[in-house]
Amino acid sequence: MGLRAHVRTRDGWAVQHAVVTVTDMTGTQVVRAAADEDGAVRTDALLPAGAYTVIVTAVGYAPVASTALVTASGRVEAGTVVLARQGGVELPPPGAWSLDPAHSTVAAVARHLGISSVHGRFTEFSGRIDVSEDVQRSRVEASIAADSIDTGNGMRDKHLRSADFLDAERHPEITYVSRALTPAGPDRWTVHGVLTMRGVARDIDLDLTYLGTGPDPWGGVRAAFHATAELRRDDFAMNYNQVVQAGISAIGTTLRVELDIQAVQGDSFPA
Repeated sequence: MGLRAHVRTRDGWAVQHAVVTVTDMTGTQVVRAAADEDGAVRTDALLPAGAYTVIVTAVGYAPVASTALVTASGRVEAGTVVLARQGGVELPPPGAWSLDPAHSTVAAVARHLGISSVHGRFTEFSGRIDVSEDVQRSRVEASIAADSIDTGNGMRDKHLRSADFLDAERHPEITYVSRALTPAGPDRWTVHGVLTMRGVARDIDLDLTYLGTGPDPWGGVRAAFHATAELRRDDFAMNYNQVVQAGISAIGTTLRVELDIQAVQGDSFPA
């Protein structure tokens, strides 16, 4: 039994596409092997006793190099090698993640009379996150039912569904599709995408924070995110306003969007 190693992320996930290369002290490659689906690397070839360099690489991760001493047994026991994302930023393991609407919130906050805020949320939505091996190629797609707006006031909700605002009858769906992802700091990303609302498409950036990944009580794996964005109503042809005394607008011109998202690993949300 020759080389043995396990390649993991800081969260303990297998890096399935990692490659382990072993060179001797002259820099000559003597072993090269790829990790399996569990992040394990195994080779059968024994090596002469001596000092070697073990280099672990994977797309989207910072490479790691270490020195290994091979005894008369001829084995290289590299143990568990932990790889960090390029830039020090982690995301969940690659693959599809489906949004869990029961444990997620899509909310918006608007200023009212210039002195307070009105909070609303959408109660019907779905989405999918595809985490790529090359993290910056990851994608997000989401769809929201416009008529599911809920501010806790039936008369106000009816007005928000009307042509003055969401125009839900003619444009029942609000969609967001990402086109790029860039790191913005430890565990933070900027999602660049297109928001379509009232039939108007605009480039909108989301400030995204990754909150972690872990098992759930139903045998699944979940990832959590928080995201925010600021929208201008007039960018989406929502120009309605009512001016009250002293020229103060009843409703602010901007909306703050706040997303708290749980996603379950897999192509579709389990029943």
